[in-house]
Amino acid sequence: MANAGSARLIGELTFPEVSQRLSKTSILCLPIGSIEQHGPHLPLNTDVVLAEGVTRLIVARWGEALDLWQLPTISVSLAREHEWAPGTMSLSIQGMTAYMRDLGREIARSLPVRNLMIVNGHGGNRGILEVLAQEMRSDFGLNICVFHPAALADTNADGAAPEIHGGKNETSMMLAIAPHLVRRDQIATLKNPPEGDAVRTTILQRGVTWPWSTDDKRIADTGVIGDPSASSAEFGQSIIDRVVETAGAVLKQLLDNQRR
Repeated sequence: MANAGSARLIGELTFPEVSQRLSKTSILCLPIGSIEQHGPHLPLNTDVVLAEGVTRLIVARWGEALDLWQLPTISVSLAREHEWAPGTMSLSIQGMTAYMRDLGREIARSLPVRNLMIVNGHGGNRGILEVLAQEMRSDFGLNICVFHPAALADTNADGAAPEIHGGKNETSMMLAIAPHLVRRDQIATLKNPPEGDAVRTTILQRGVTWPWSTDDKRIADTGVIGDPSASSAEFGQSIIDRVVETAGAVLKQLLDNQRR
């Protein structure tokens, strides 16, 4: 049997071990996902599975060298763009702000660690996490960054079908991490990918932000923005490998920020 805490999970430590094994220069890794529709072929917890799985691999790769520790996953976040679909759950902006601020306060109070990397598995969280990172640094003294694995994948922004939600990238990553959760037979039920120009002007337009929803037929088919038909576990693994290696440089920069 593995020793308790061997996976570098904060929750598996005893309270005396917290003081023995963690220090000011340790790094906490916090996965944040979402419970939201991902089309007919991916489960509601896709972002949770990916955020938690990628964080686990980052900790496995860099944990000993950089003293990483994984916090429990936040599963429900901001997902109003998917609220038309049964099963989607979303906090309010006020609720997410209060939750994250309370969590930051508790980290600073209960642990000797002051370094925090948030691993964000849901693109809809990006804006609020950027603002909250500023507050959590200023108000609680946390040395913090937010890591967005999906942004490291090729979004195919200039191609026919930009990859935004439930398409080739996410489906491939799920095939690599949790293939048993992918309903492969349902991929064939999707129609042709949404027209690229509509996606670019609604979601990817530089200089303008538009509120959008995945039930908008101009940009999505059955909640999917992208084309999962060419998904593969091999492609998903290549994305994950790139994310894990890139995380090393981010973590080293985080430690350098603390030293400075």
